Amino acid sequence: MSPIPTPPADWRLTADRAVQRGARVDRYIPAPLLDSPISRLGYWYGTTVGWIWGTLWSTGRVEKHGDLWVFRGLPAWAFPRGGSCVGGCFLTGDAPLTERLLRHEAVHRRQWQRYGILMPFLYLFAGRNPLRNRFEIEAGLEDGNYVPRGA
Repeated sequence: MSPIPTPPADWRLTADRAVQRGARVDRYIPAPLLDSPISRLGYWYGTTVGWIWGTLWSTGRVEKHGDLWVFRGLPAWAFPRGGSCVGGCFLTGDAPLTERLLRHEAVHRRQWQRYGILMPFLYLFAGRNPLRNRFEIEAGLEDGNYVPRGA
């Protein structure tokens, strides 16, 4: 596991702005698309995609942690960074799982439930930098190993 990089001095301000920007974006999403039967369909679609991808490429154990399915042993090219949450599935390699990381991924699972099929598009729009991505910030940058504990 690679060491956690030292974040820039103003990372908290940047993160707060990203969350505020995300809240403004949410105001433009029609209410029936959020936390609704429609978003649940998108969540289940994402979970199905996660199951298929995980089943195809996982060489490790498939575990259930709470409501989150964890597919282990995927090759590094099959997921970004340390893993990826798709619907109710966490797709990852062989790095150790911690309670903090599972808590972080459980928040992503809940985000999928709230946003449904909009989630991958909103995540893409939020950007790859976790210090500016509201979904990573809301899931906990420390728990996701993006910033050191107590930074």
